[in-house]
Amino acid sequence: MRSFFLISMSFVLFVSCKTVSNIGIDDNNMGFKAVKIDTLFQDKISIRAILIDANKIWYAADNSRFGFYDLTQNKKKESIISNDSLKFEFRSIAQTSEAVFILNVSNPALLYKIAKDGSEVRLVYQENHKKVFYDSMQFWNDKEGIAIGDPIENSLSVIITRDGGNSWNKIASDKLPKIIDGEAAFAASNTNIVIKGNKTWIVSGGKKASVFYSSDKANTWKVYNTPIVQGKTMTGIFTADFYDSKIGFIAGGNYELPNQKFGNKAATTDGGKTWKLQAESQGFGYASCVQYVPDSNGKELVSVGASGLYYSSDSGKSWRQMALDSSLFTIRFLDNHTAIAAGKNKIVRVNFKK
Repeated sequence: MRSFFLISMSFVLFVSCKTVSNIGIDDNNMGFKAVKIDTLFQDKISIRAILIDANKIWYAADNSRFGFYDLTQNKKKESIISNDSLKFEFRSIAQTSEAVFILNVSNPALLYKIAKDGSEVRLVYQENHKKVFYDSMQFWNDKEGIAIGDPIENSLSVIITRDGGNSWNKIASDKLPKIIDGEAAFAASNTNIVIKGNKTWIVSGGKKASVFYSSDKANTWKVYNTPIVQGKTMTGIFTADFYDSKIGFIAGGNYELPNQKFGNKAATTDGGKTWKLQAESQGFGYASCVQYVPDSNGKELVSVGASGLYYSSDSGKSWRQMALDSSLFTIRFLDNHTAIAAGKNKIVRVNFKK
Protein backbone atom coordinates (compact mmCIF):
# COMPACT_ATOMS: atom_id res chain seq x y z
CA MET A 1 0.00 0.00 0.00
CA ARG A 2 1.33 3.41 -0.88
CA SER A 3 1.80 5.90 1.91
CA PHE A 4 0.14 9.29 1.49
CA PHE A 5 0.77 12.46 3.42
CA LEU A 6 -0.42 16.03 3.29
CA ILE A 7 1.96 18.95 3.23
CA SER A 8 0.27 22.26 4.05
CA MET A 9 1.70 25.45 2.66
CA SER A 10 1.44 28.80 4.41
CA PHE A 11 -0.64 31.77 3.30
CA VAL A 12 1.07 33.95 0.72
CA LEU A 13 0.03 37.50 -0.16
CA PHE A 14 -0.18 38.44 -3.85
CA VAL A 15 -0.44 41.79 -5.57
CA SER A 16 -2.76 41.90 -8.56
CA CYS A 17 -1.52 42.87 -12.00
CA LYS A 18 -4.13 44.70 -14.05
CA THR A 19 -4.67 44.79 -17.79
CA VAL A 20 -7.48 46.16 -19.91
CA SER A 21 -8.58 44.63 -23.20
CA ASN A 22 -10.96 46.07 -25.78
CA ILE A 23 -10.38 44.09 -28.96
CA GLY A 24 -12.51 44.57 -32.06
CA ILE A 25 -15.61 45.71 -30.19
CA ASP A 26 -18.56 47.11 -32.12
CA ASP A 27 -19.83 50.02 -30.02
CA ASN A 28 -23.30 49.62 -31.51
CA ASN A 29 -23.59 46.04 -30.26
CA MET A 30 -25.32 45.34 -26.99
CA GLY A 31 -23.59 43.59 -24.13
CA PHE A 32 -20.08 43.77 -22.75
CA LYS A 33 -17.62 46.08 -24.50
CA ALA A 34 -14.34 45.29 -22.74
CA VAL A 35 -12.73 43.37 -19.92
CA LYS A 36 -10.31 44.25 -17.13
CA ILE A 37 -8.18 41.31 -16.01
CA ASP A 38 -6.54 41.18 -12.58
CA THR A 39 -3.94 38.48 -11.98
CA LEU A 40 -4.71 37.02 -8.55
CA PHE A 41 -1.58 34.90 -8.43
CA GLN A 42 1.12 33.49 -10.67
CA ASP A 43 3.13 30.33 -10.16
CA LYS A 44 4.57 27.43 -12.12
CA ILE A 45 1.29 25.55 -12.12
CA SER A 46 -1.39 24.10 -14.41
CA ILE A 47 -5.01 24.57 -13.26
CA ARG A 48 -7.92 23.06 -15.18
CA ALA A 49 -10.51 22.83 -12.40
CA ILE A 50 -11.84 25.60 -10.16
CA LEU A 51 -14.98 26.21 -8.11
CA ILE A 52 -16.52 29.20 -6.36
CA ASP A 53 -17.15 28.86 -2.61
CA ALA A 54 -18.35 32.26 -1.34
CA ASN A 55 -15.18 34.39 -1.11
CA LYS A 56 -12.85 31.46 -1.85
CA ILE A 57 -11.73 30.16 -5.23
CA TRP A 58 -10.76 26.51 -4.81
CA TYR A 59 -8.50 24.95 -7.41
CA ALA A 60 -7.14 21.53 -8.33
CA ALA A 61 -3.80 21.42 -10.11
CA ASP A 62 -0.81 19.44 -11.30
CA ASN A 63 2.09 18.18 -9.18
CA SER A 64 -0.28 16.91 -6.46
CA ARG A 65 -1.44 20.42 -5.54
CA PHE A 66 -4.74 21.93 -4.49
CA GLY A 67 -5.78 24.99 -2.54
CA PHE A 68 -7.82 28.15 -2.55
CA TYR A 69 -7.43 31.86 -3.10
CA ASP A 70 -9.23 34.06 -0.56
CA LEU A 71 -10.70 37.05 -2.38
CA THR A 72 -11.29 38.94 0.88
CA GLN A 73 -7.76 38.58 2.22
CA ASN A 74 -6.04 38.45 -1.20
CA LYS A 75 -4.13 35.37 -0.10
CA LYS A 76 -3.51 31.90 -1.46
CA LYS A 77 -3.32 28.77 0.67
CA GLU A 78 -1.93 25.74 -1.13
CA SER A 79 -1.46 22.13 -0.04
CA ILE A 80 0.16 19.04 -1.50
CA ILE A 81 -1.07 15.47 -1.35
CA SER A 82 2.15 13.58 -1.73
CA ASN A 83 3.11 10.00 -2.47
CA ASP A 84 6.34 8.02 -2.27
CA SER A 85 6.68 7.76 -6.04
CA LEU A 86 3.80 9.53 -7.83
CA LYS A 87 2.90 13.07 -8.86
CA PHE A 88 -0.86 13.53 -9.12
CA GLU A 89 -2.72 15.52 -11.76
CA PHE A 90 -5.96 16.86 -10.25
CA ARG A 91 -8.26 18.00 -13.09
CA SER A 92 -11.65 17.53 -11.38
CA ILE A 93 -13.06 19.42 -8.41
CA ALA A 94 -16.53 19.54 -6.83
CA GLN A 95 -18.08 20.54 -3.52
CA THR A 96 -20.79 20.06 -0.94
CA SER A 97 -21.54 22.59 1.76
CA GLU A 98 -18.88 21.12 4.04
CA ALA A 99 -16.27 19.53 1.78
CA VAL A 100 -14.32 19.86 -1.45
CA PHE A 101 -13.47 16.82 -3.59
CA ILE A 102 -10.54 16.46 -5.98
CA LEU A 103 -9.83 13.57 -8.34
CA ASN A 104 -6.56 12.42 -9.88
CA VAL A 105 -7.01 12.05 -13.60
CA SER A 106 -5.13 8.80 -14.31
CA ASN A 107 -3.98 5.49 -12.90
CA PRO A 108 -4.43 5.17 -10.00
CA ALA A 109 -7.66 7.19 -9.84
CA LEU A 110 -7.61 8.73 -6.36
CA LEU A 111 -10.54 10.78 -5.07
CA TYR A 112 -9.98 12.89 -1.94
CA LYS A 113 -12.49 14.49 0.40
CA ILE A 114 -11.17 17.73 1.91
CA ALA A 115 -13.01 19.35 4.79
CA LYS A 116 -13.47 23.06 4.13
CA ASP A 117 -12.48 23.86 7.71
CA GLY A 118 -9.14 22.13 7.17
CA SER A 119 -9.79 19.32 9.64
CA GLU A 120 -9.49 16.40 7.24
CA VAL A 121 -8.05 15.20 3.95
CA ARG A 122 -9.22 11.65 3.28
CA LEU A 123 -8.98 9.21 0.38
CA VAL A 124 -12.55 8.07 -0.35
CA TYR A 125 -12.17 6.21 -3.67
CA GLN A 126 -9.37 4.43 -5.52
CA GLU A 127 -9.39 2.67 -8.86
CA ASN A 128 -6.41 0.94 -10.40
CA HIS A 129 -6.43 0.13 -14.11
CA LYS A 130 -4.12 1.01 -16.99
CA LYS A 131 -7.04 2.63 -18.85
CA VAL A 132 -8.28 4.76 -15.92
CA PHE A 133 -8.69 8.43 -16.88
CA TYR A 134 -11.25 10.56 -15.00
CA ASP A 135 -12.39 13.79 -16.60
CA SER A 136 -15.02 15.61 -14.56
CA MET A 137 -16.95 15.62 -11.26
CA GLN A 138 -20.08 17.40 -9.96
CA PHE A 139 -22.66 17.14 -7.14
CA TRP A 140 -26.45 17.22 -7.42
CA ASN A 141 -26.81 18.07 -3.73
CA ASP A 142 -24.97 17.61 -0.44
CA LYS A 143 -25.43 13.84 -0.56
CA GLU A 144 -25.28 12.82 -4.23
CA GLY A 145 -22.48 13.31 -6.71
CA ILE A 146 -21.05 11.91 -9.94
CA ALA A 147 -17.68 11.63 -11.64
CA ILE A 148 -17.06 10.40 -15.18
CA GLY A 149 -14.07 9.07 -17.03
CA ASP A 150 -12.90 7.39 -20.18
CA PRO A 151 -14.10 3.86 -20.96
CA ILE A 152 -12.49 0.76 -19.55
CA GLU A 153 -15.15 -1.51 -21.00
CA ASN A 154 -17.76 -0.42 -23.58
CA SER A 155 -19.21 2.57 -21.72
CA LEU A 156 -17.88 5.70 -20.10
CA SER A 157 -16.71 5.13 -16.53
CA VAL A 158 -19.23 6.55 -14.04
CA ILE A 159 -18.86 6.59 -10.26
CA ILE A 160 -21.60 7.75 -7.89
CA THR A 161 -21.88 8.77 -4.25
CA ARG A 162 -25.15 8.85 -2.32
CA ASP A 163 -23.69 9.54 1.13
CA GLY A 164 -22.05 12.94 0.82
CA GLY A 165 -18.89 11.68 -0.83
CA ASN A 166 -17.79 9.30 1.92
CA SER A 167 -18.07 6.33 -0.42
CA TRP A 168 -18.23 6.00 -4.21
CA ASN A 169 -19.44 3.09 -6.34
CA LYS A 170 -18.82 2.43 -10.00
CA ILE A 171 -21.90 1.83 -12.14
CA ALA A 172 -21.68 -1.45 -14.04
CA SER A 173 -21.00 -0.96 -17.75
CA ASP A 174 -24.16 -2.87 -18.74
CA LYS A 175 -26.25 -0.27 -16.87
CA LEU A 176 -24.87 2.58 -18.98
CA PRO A 177 -25.21 3.61 -22.64
CA LYS A 178 -22.80 1.90 -24.99
CA ILE A 179 -20.16 3.94 -26.77
CA ILE A 180 -18.21 3.24 -29.93
CA ASP A 181 -14.56 2.28 -29.99
CA GLY A 182 -12.47 5.45 -29.71
CA GLU A 183 -15.16 7.53 -27.98
CA ALA A 184 -14.06 9.08 -24.70
CA ALA A 185 -14.01 12.42 -22.84
CA PHE A 186 -11.58 15.27 -22.23
CA ALA A 187 -10.29 16.56 -18.90
CA ALA A 188 -10.01 20.10 -20.26
CA SER A 189 -11.91 22.25 -17.73
CA ASN A 190 -14.12 20.03 -15.51
CA THR A 191 -17.11 20.82 -17.75
CA ASN A 192 -17.90 17.40 -19.23
CA ILE A 193 -20.75 17.15 -16.71
CA VAL A 194 -23.52 19.74 -16.35
CA ILE A 195 -26.19 19.47 -13.64
CA LYS A 196 -29.48 21.37 -13.37
CA GLY A 197 -31.65 20.05 -10.53
CA ASN A 198 -31.89 16.29 -10.99
CA LYS A 199 -30.99 16.53 -14.67
CA THR A 200 -27.52 15.65 -15.90
CA TRP A 201 -25.69 16.02 -19.20
CA ILE A 202 -22.37 14.35 -20.04
CA VAL A 203 -20.47 15.12 -23.25
CA SER A 204 -17.98 13.00 -25.17
CA GLY A 205 -15.46 13.27 -27.96
CA GLY A 206 -12.93 11.36 -29.97
CA LYS A 207 -14.37 9.10 -32.65
CA LYS A 208 -17.91 10.23 -31.70
CA ALA A 209 -19.22 13.41 -30.07
CA SER A 210 -22.37 12.60 -28.08
CA VAL A 211 -24.49 14.02 -25.29
CA PHE A 212 -25.63 11.58 -22.59
CA TYR A 213 -28.70 12.76 -20.69
CA SER A 214 -30.22 11.56 -17.42
CA SER A 215 -33.39 13.03 -15.90
CA ASP A 216 -33.05 11.06 -12.65
CA LYS A 217 -29.53 11.54 -11.27
CA ALA A 218 -27.80 8.85 -13.33
CA ASN A 219 -30.32 6.05 -12.88
CA THR A 220 -31.38 6.03 -16.55
CA TRP A 221 -29.82 7.53 -19.66
CA LYS A 222 -30.57 8.71 -23.19
CA VAL A 223 -27.98 9.44 -25.88
CA TYR A 224 -28.20 12.33 -28.35
CA ASN A 225 -26.07 12.87 -31.44
CA THR A 226 -24.35 16.18 -32.12
CA PRO A 227 -22.91 17.88 -35.22
CA ILE A 228 -19.62 18.73 -33.49
CA VAL A 229 -16.53 17.63 -35.45
CA GLN A 230 -15.65 14.04 -34.59
CA GLY A 231 -13.89 10.97 -35.90
CA LYS A 232 -10.33 11.56 -34.66
CA THR A 233 -8.75 11.02 -31.27
CA MET A 234 -8.54 14.73 -30.38
CA THR A 235 -11.84 15.93 -31.86
CA GLY A 236 -15.24 16.38 -30.25
CA ILE A 237 -16.93 18.13 -27.35
CA PHE A 238 -14.50 19.43 -24.75
CA THR A 239 -16.93 21.56 -22.75
CA ALA A 240 -20.64 22.16 -22.12
CA ASP A 241 -22.92 24.43 -20.15
CA PHE A 242 -26.68 24.74 -19.69
CA TYR A 243 -28.42 27.96 -18.73
CA ASP A 244 -31.53 26.03 -17.63
CA SER A 245 -33.09 22.66 -18.39
CA LYS A 246 -33.65 23.58 -22.07
CA ILE A 247 -30.99 26.06 -23.21
CA GLY A 248 -27.48 24.69 -23.59
CA PHE A 249 -24.23 25.10 -25.47
CA ILE A 250 -21.38 22.73 -26.37
CA ALA A 251 -17.95 23.58 -27.75
CA GLY A 252 -14.61 22.02 -28.52
CA GLY A 253 -13.33 21.22 -31.97
CA ASN A 254 -10.00 19.76 -32.97
CA TYR A 255 -7.28 20.09 -30.33
CA GLU A 256 -4.63 19.42 -32.96
CA LEU A 257 -6.01 22.16 -35.27
CA PRO A 258 -6.75 24.92 -32.73
CA ASN A 259 -7.54 27.57 -35.35
CA GLN A 260 -10.23 25.47 -37.06
CA LYS A 261 -13.42 27.45 -36.46
CA PHE A 262 -16.08 25.19 -37.97
CA GLY A 263 -17.91 22.27 -36.42
CA ASN A 264 -16.79 23.32 -32.96
CA LYS A 265 -19.79 25.07 -31.35
CA ALA A 266 -23.48 24.17 -31.17
CA ALA A 267 -26.60 25.17 -29.25
CA THR A 268 -29.78 23.45 -28.07
CA THR A 269 -33.14 24.79 -26.96
CA ASP A 270 -34.78 21.42 -26.22
CA GLY A 271 -32.63 20.10 -23.41
CA GLY A 272 -29.99 18.54 -25.63
CA LYS A 273 -32.16 16.38 -27.88
CA THR A 274 -31.13 18.36 -30.96
CA TRP A 275 -28.15 20.61 -31.63
CA LYS A 276 -27.48 23.25 -34.26
CA LEU A 277 -24.02 24.47 -35.25
CA GLN A 278 -23.38 28.14 -34.49
CA ALA A 279 -20.99 30.78 -35.87
CA GLU A 280 -19.51 28.47 -38.50
CA SER A 281 -16.02 29.61 -39.59
CA GLN A 282 -16.36 32.57 -37.21
CA GLY A 283 -15.37 33.40 -33.65
CA PHE A 284 -13.04 31.07 -31.78
CA GLY A 285 -11.36 27.84 -32.78
CA TYR A 286 -10.62 25.09 -30.26
CA ALA A 287 -12.21 25.91 -26.88
CA SER A 288 -11.60 24.23 -23.53
CA CYS A 289 -14.41 25.92 -21.57
CA VAL A 290 -17.71 27.65 -22.27
CA GLN A 291 -20.01 29.24 -19.66
CA TYR A 292 -23.28 31.18 -19.64
CA VAL A 293 -23.29 34.62 -18.10
CA PRO A 294 -25.65 34.59 -15.08
CA ASP A 295 -28.95 36.51 -15.37
CA SER A 296 -28.60 36.77 -19.15
CA ASN A 297 -31.68 34.73 -20.16
CA GLY A 298 -29.40 32.32 -21.96
CA LYS A 299 -28.25 35.01 -24.40
CA GLU A 300 -24.72 35.70 -23.17
CA LEU A 301 -21.80 33.25 -23.13
CA VAL A 302 -18.04 33.33 -22.74
CA SER A 303 -15.38 30.87 -23.87
CA VAL A 304 -11.68 30.39 -23.22
CA GLY A 305 -9.20 28.36 -25.18
CA ALA A 306 -6.56 28.53 -27.88
CA SER A 307 -8.13 31.64 -29.47
CA GLY A 308 -8.30 33.60 -26.23
CA LEU A 309 -11.34 34.91 -24.34
CA TYR A 310 -14.49 35.31 -26.45
CA TYR A 311 -17.96 36.67 -25.69
CA SER A 312 -21.38 36.26 -27.31
CA SER A 313 -24.48 38.36 -26.63
CA ASP A 314 -26.80 36.47 -29.01
CA SER A 315 -26.85 32.88 -27.72
CA GLY A 316 -23.67 31.95 -29.55
CA LYS A 317 -24.65 33.02 -33.05
CA SER A 318 -21.75 35.48 -33.17
CA TRP A 319 -18.65 35.99 -31.01
CA ARG A 320 -16.24 38.80 -30.18
CA GLN A 321 -12.72 38.43 -28.91
CA MET A 322 -12.30 40.17 -25.56
CA ALA A 323 -8.72 39.12 -24.71
CA LEU A 324 -5.87 37.44 -26.55
CA ASP A 325 -4.70 35.23 -23.68
CA SER A 326 -4.59 31.63 -24.94
CA SER A 327 -3.29 30.18 -21.66
CA LEU A 328 -6.65 30.09 -19.83
CA PHE A 329 -8.24 26.64 -19.57
CA THR A 330 -11.33 27.16 -17.39
CA ILE A 331 -13.65 29.96 -16.25
CA ARG A 332 -16.52 30.40 -13.73
CA PHE A 333 -18.72 33.40 -12.88
CA LEU A 334 -18.89 35.07 -9.48
CA ASP A 335 -21.81 37.25 -10.59
CA ASN A 336 -23.25 38.58 -13.85
CA HIS A 337 -20.20 40.70 -14.68
CA THR A 338 -17.27 39.08 -12.85
CA ALA A 339 -15.58 35.75 -13.53
CA ILE A 340 -12.58 33.80 -12.32
CA ALA A 341 -10.40 32.05 -14.91
CA ALA A 342 -7.40 29.75 -14.52
CA GLY A 343 -4.91 27.97 -16.67
CA LYS A 344 -1.19 27.88 -17.26
CA ASN A 345 0.69 29.43 -14.34
CA LYS A 346 -2.10 31.66 -12.97
CA ILE A 347 -5.58 32.44 -11.72
CA VAL A 348 -7.14 35.72 -12.87
CA ARG A 349 -10.28 37.77 -12.19
CA VAL A 350 -12.13 39.02 -15.25
CA ASN A 351 -14.35 42.09 -14.91
CA PHE A 352 -16.66 42.55 -17.88
CA LYS A 353 -17.46 46.16 -18.79
CA LYS A 354 -20.56 47.49 -20.54
